Amino acid sequence: MARILITSAIPYINGIKHLGNLVGSQLPADLYARYMRARGHEVMFICATDEHGTPAELAAAKAGKPVAEYCAEMHAVQKELSDGFRLSFDKFGRSSSPQNRALTQHFAGKLAENGLIEEVTEKQVYSVADGRFLPDRYIEGTCPNCGYDKARGDQCENCTKQLDPTDLIDPRSAISGSTDLEVRETKHLYLRQSALRDRLDAWIDSQSGWPVLTTSIAKKWLHDGDGLQDRGITRDLDWGVPVKKGDQDWPGMEGKVFYVWFDAPIEYIAATKEWADAEGLPDSAWRRWWRTDEGAGDVRYVQFMGKDNVPFHTLSFPATLMGSGEPWKLVDYIKSFNYLNYDGGQFSTSQGRGVFMDQALDILPSDYWRWWLLSHAPENSDSEFTWENFQASVNKDLADVLGNFVSRVTKFCRSKFGEEVPAGGETGPREAALIDDLARRVAAYNAHMEAMEIRKAAQELRAIWAAGNEYLQDAAPWAVFKEDPDAAAAIVRLSLNLIRLYAVLSEPFVPDAAATLRQAMHTEDAGWPDDVAAALPALPPGHAFAVPDNLFRKIADEEREDWQARFAGQRR
Repeated sequence: MARILITSAIPYINGIKHLGNLVGSQLPADLYARYMRARGHEVMFICATDEHGTPAELAAAKAGKPVAEYCAEMHAVQKELSDGFRLSFDKFGRSSSPQNRALTQHFAGKLAENGLIEEVTEKQVYSVADGRFLPDRYIEGTCPNCGYDKARGDQCENCTKQLDPTDLIDPRSAISGSTDLEVRETKHLYLRQSALRDRLDAWIDSQSGWPVLTTSIAKKWLHDGDGLQDRGITRDLDWGVPVKKGDQDWPGMEGKVFYVWFDAPIEYIAATKEWADAEGLPDSAWRRWWRTDEGAGDVRYVQFMGKDNVPFHTLSFPATLMGSGEPWKLVDYIKSFNYLNYDGGQFSTSQGRGVFMDQALDILPSDYWRWWLLSHAPENSDSEFTWENFQASVNKDLADVLGNFVSRVTKFCRSKFGEEVPAGGETGPREAALIDDLARRVAAYNAHMEAMEIRKAAQELRAIWAAGNEYLQDAAPWAVFKEDPDAAAAIVRLSLNLIRLYAVLSEPFVPDAAATLRQAMHTEDAGWPDDVAAALPALPPGHAFAVPDNLFRKIADEEREDWQARFAGQRR
C-alpha cells in the first residue's frame, strides 16, 4: 500500500467557479484520489479556498459585507458545490485559518534567518481619499492599448495586455472612484528566488516524467530574459496574514500583510493540519504527510492545476520550502492542464459567459458533467465545451452504452428468471473471449489511470462498457431462452456480474451511478478487479438484485437549444 498526497489548486473565494475552473484542477484530482483509494492506497486529498488578496476585498466590497463575513459565506457555498460534484476532499480548508496564519509566519521567519528575504523600497499608487496604498487591481482606468474604460492596473481584461497602474489613462480608485491619486514610496519584502535558481533548476531536471506543459513553463520562467526574478511577498492591505517573523513583530512592516501568492500554497500544509485538528489528532498525523523527517519520505505527492498556476508550484512554493532549510516534502509530480474554452469563445466570470458550477447542478446531476469534463479534459491542448458535443457524449456514452446495458440485462432477467441471479448453464468460448478482452482493457485502463492520462482512461472505460453491449447483442439471451433457458441463464448471470464490475471501474468517473449500480446489485463489494476472471463470479446464483431506475436520461434537442441560449451571456 502506497501513501499518496494529492493537492488541487485552491480556488479564489470571489464567487462561484465555472466548469473550466473545475476541470483544470479539482475534478481530475478527485478522479485520481478515488482511483488510488479504490486500489487500496492511503490517500490524503487536500484543497481549500484562497481567501486573501485583492479579489477577496473587492468582491466583499461589491457585496456590501465585511471581508471576513463574505469569505466565510463563500467558503460554505464553494464547499456545498464541491460536495455536489462529489469531490472527495479529506479536507476543504481555508487560507484564512489560524493554522495557515501561523505556518505562513513561520516560513517567513525561516526564510529571513537564511538570508532569503530582502527589504525593498518601491513606488506605489496611493489614494488620498481612501487613505491607503492601492494594489494594482484596486486601480482602474482606460486601457492605452484598446480604450477599454474598466482596465485594471495589472491587466486589461478586454485585450489582455499586461499593464502597470501608471499606464492607465484617467486612473481612479476601484474602492471609492477617487482620482486623487499619488505615487509614493513604500517598503516591501521580497523573496530572493534568484538565489535558489540553480537549486530549483537541478530539482526540476531530476523530475523525470513530468508533463511537457509543466516543465516547459517552469524552464521558461527560469531562463527566459533575465531569468528567475525575486518576487514581492507583502502588500499594503488590511485583509491577510499579518507580516511577522514567526511569532515576532517585523520592524518596518507594521500594517502590512503577506501577498496572497505566498500564503496560498502554504495552505496545502495548513489544511492538512486543519484536518488533523478537526479529527482531534496529534500534530504527528499531519506532519507524516509533509515532513520527510517524520514519515513523509515515502509519500508520493501529486499536484493538479491549470497552466497559469504552474510557475507558483514549480518555482515559488518550492523556493519557500527549500529556502526554509527544513525537511518539507516537495512535489513529485505536477499534472497541469490547458484551458477549457466555451462554445466558440472563453468562459468569463465577470461577463457570466458559460456554465457555472451551481447552474450545472441545477440542470443535471453531477455525473453527467463529470463524465463529459473528464473525457474531454484539456490535457495536451486547449479544448472546447459545446452543447452539441455535450449532448452527444451524454446520449451516446452514458445513456446508450452504460445505461442501456444495465437496463436490458436487469429487465430481461426480471421478466424471465425473477430478481435473482439465475442458476444453470455453462459459459463457453464466447464468454472466455470476452473475459480475455476485458482483462486487456482493464489493464490498459489501470495503466492510463496510474499515468494520469485522463482522456485515454475515459476512452478505455467506455470501451469496457461497449464490450458488454457487444457481448449481449451477440449472445442474444432473449433468443437463446426460447430453446435453452439454462444457456440463457449463464449469459444473464455473467452480464449481471458485469454490472457490478462496471460499478467498481466507473466509480472514479461517475460515483453516483456506481453507487446506484452497487445498490441495485445488492452488494457493497467494491474490490478492484485485478483478476477479471476471478472477479466476475462475485454475484452467485440466487443473489438478489433490483432493477434500477433509468441510470442516465437523454438530452433532448429542445433542452440543448434552451441551455445554449441561456448561458451565452450575463448570468440571470
